[in-house]
Amino acid sequence: MINKSRKRIGDLLVEHGLITEDQLQLALKEKKPNQRLGETIMQLGFITEQRLIEVLEFQLGIPHVSLFKYPIDTKLLSVIPKEIAERNKCIPLKKEGNKLYVAMADPMDFYAIDDLRLSTGFQIEVSISTKEDIHKAINKYYSLVENMEDLIGEDLKKGKGKEEDTVTDEDSPIVKLVNQLILAAYQQRASDIHIDPREGDVVVRYRVDGILRTERKFPRNMLSMLVARIKIISNLNITEFRIPQDGRIKIILDGNPIDLRVSTLPTVYGEKVVMRILDLGSSAIDLKRMNFHPVNYDRFIDMIEKPTGIVLITGPTGSGKSSTLYSALNQLNSPEVNIITVEDPVEYRLEGINQVQVNTSTGMTFAKGLRAILRQDPNIVMVGEIRDTETAEIAVRASLTGHLVLSTIHTNDSISTITRLTDMGIEPFLVAASLSGIVAQRLVRRICQECKQMDAPTEREREIFAKRGMTLEVVARGKGCGTCNMTGYKGRIAVHEILVIDEEIRRMIMDNRSIEQIKQAAIGKGTIFLIDDGLMKVKEGYTTTEEVLRVAIDD
Repeated sequence: MINKSRKRIGDLLVEHGLITEDQLQLALKEKKPNQRLGETIMQLGFITEQRLIEVLEFQLGIPHVSLFKYPIDTKLLSVIPKEIAERNKCIPLKKEGNKLYVAMADPMDFYAIDDLRLSTGFQIEVSISTKEDIHKAINKYYSLVENMEDLIGEDLKKGKGKEEDTVTDEDSPIVKLVNQLILAAYQQRASDIHIDPREGDVVVRYRVDGILRTERKFPRNMLSMLVARIKIISNLNITEFRIPQDGRIKIILDGNPIDLRVSTLPTVYGEKVVMRILDLGSSAIDLKRMNFHPVNYDRFIDMIEKPTGIVLITGPTGSGKSSTLYSALNQLNSPEVNIITVEDPVEYRLEGINQVQVNTSTGMTFAKGLRAILRQDPNIVMVGEIRDTETAEIAVRASLTGHLVLSTIHTNDSISTITRLTDMGIEPFLVAASLSGIVAQRLVRRICQECKQMDAPTEREREIFAKRGMTLEVVARGKGCGTCNMTGYKGRIAVHEILVIDEEIRRMIMDNRSIEQIKQAAIGKGTIFLIDDGLMKVKEGYTTTEEVLRVAIDD
């Protein structure tokens, strides 16, 4: 059907008024040698992938297939080898007579269709699927290691080699399995991989968008080999399993340098392993893309552009504090200023910034590093975390002697940070004199743009909004699709609370006023609290009320 029309995708989009002729020419000019034109048009923001699929589906009658739950015939995987599937961004679905049904990211790529017809000998019938859907399906079905558990089980039964050979030989099933688990986690944009020993099995879980979900289960006898392989590649002691260990792995995945922070912990059922994935290739985010409320954005910029003072970012582990800090440093980075950081660990390398790694085993602590930094003539100092009184005291002293200090601290909200600093032994007058502002931050899951739909709010939602002095007419929800693994969410977005320390609040801190009194003063100054910023993002269609209430308290 489509093979006969031979109409190029660019011409089709211009014909239907979805892009202009000028936009098409620009896309053709910008297109990289191995890139599809449709991809370039989407990258330039002229059309969304969903809109492109709709056009091809309705205008050309090409069916759209969601691969998430599609019963793919695995016998056909030998008909289209993995290299051809990856090259042509396609996956076989089913076979009827001499027809082979194939899902493709670009069903108008006639060279790919001809390539498939010649390599398989079948007449090709195409369907359209998203690029990400096909990418996931290829990784899922063309698995490097089919029936891995059986393979390893057989090797052990037959007594093939020692365990050391099994975990070091690059062709051994266990090595391939660990590589596959790491690659799959990276492709699913997971932040952590958990390997949990249980009484009867081993569970592998991925944390995606802040939520843990089970990925695979293995027989209990595979635990020792899995852990041994991970220890070998992260330079840990393979014979020590009674104490916790920490290590790092540096690898290249899909052309990007990836850093894995590895932590082992002895439990009653064996060693639990957690691997934190850091994409070293991702550059610092532009502050304008951090989803700050316009009022909060202006307040934050004012705080970080002051020549002196302390700006603290607070929140639990995994709330995006580091990303906000790096974005702030990126904003301030210029040849005119000397920026030095002391971090544990240095997560992302920033060009033009001097970054120092904490190493407690050699006595290089935050406090020691910070003291050394202050002798290096810095303008701006970033301390990864204020963990103890000594670090807090040096940070305060640095801010009072003409430096801008950026750091993080673990507290529940912006106002309780003041109490935390005084509890650490910092005198209230020093806290008041040094603090410029405090940013409390949390991450909430973003509604999937592919399956987002508008809905009427529930009575409970209306009550929550009314209590905060807001109205709500309509809310967005994700119904669940292959792109978001049927969760309705894809990616995360930050919600913020920014407390500016002005003269009035400084006096209140010095007078040892209560948290409640400071809060009332902050309300009078128009402070947007976490719950309010979250609910505003619900109104804007970014997230859901459930997500906001998961991270912010409605008091």
